[in-house]
Amino acid sequence: MSLSDRYSGTSQQSRKDAEPTVDSCCLTTDDYRGISLGALLDRISADGLAPGGGSASALTVAFAARLVAMVARCSPEWDDAGGVLAQANAIGERAVDLAHTDGRAWDDALVALRDAEVAADDDPRRSFALEQKLEAAASAPLEIASLGADVAALAAAVGERCDATYRADAAAAAALAAGGAAAAAHLVRVNLGIRGSDPRLARALESEQMARELADGLLETT
Repeated sequence: MSLSDRYSGTSQQSRKDAEPTVDSCCLTTDDYRGISLGALLDRISADGLAPGGGSASALTVAFAARLVAMVARCSPEWDDAGGVLAQANAIGERAVDLAHTDGRAWDDALVALRDAEVAADDDPRRSFALEQKLEAAASAPLEIASLGADVAALAAAVGERCDATYRADAAAAAALAAGGAAAAAHLVRVNLGIRGSDPRLARALESEQMARELADGLLETT
């Protein structure tokens, strides 16, 4: 669902008939590391603000990175395992940070869009402020897509050298990373309304393609 669609086309009756929602004030975008997985999943499915698709794609990349770290840790005979382990852990931490960043940007953009929809006039200052918030919201998905490609590359490397017992986990990590990269690139392309000529979109799509090709190659040989 695009940002502009989030608040349009929803009747008061459908909101009234919806299941009870999770109150946004009970969970801030800084709480992701400190809550249970079940609580986070409930928050994602709630009819509220963040976290949304960007945060979910970032956390998917974080899961993938931690899987790569696990496979590297279980490959002590591989000389480069320690380096891959460190890289994967660092990417995982950064991906969780981006889940927070995207959540904040997502909230800001949604509020700005909602304000623009109910405004009675076309205020240039309001339009500019909305454009700035959408620009800010574009940066996190762009980096998430890039990290997804990085994790897929690490998964491919460890998948070639790890113990056969863990090769399927490396392939799973690559597949998850590719999914996170694809979701993030989609948000850059659709939700944020970036034009096809925008170089950020080209970078996001390049990351998506790289992650997908690496994951496909690893899955085919596992």
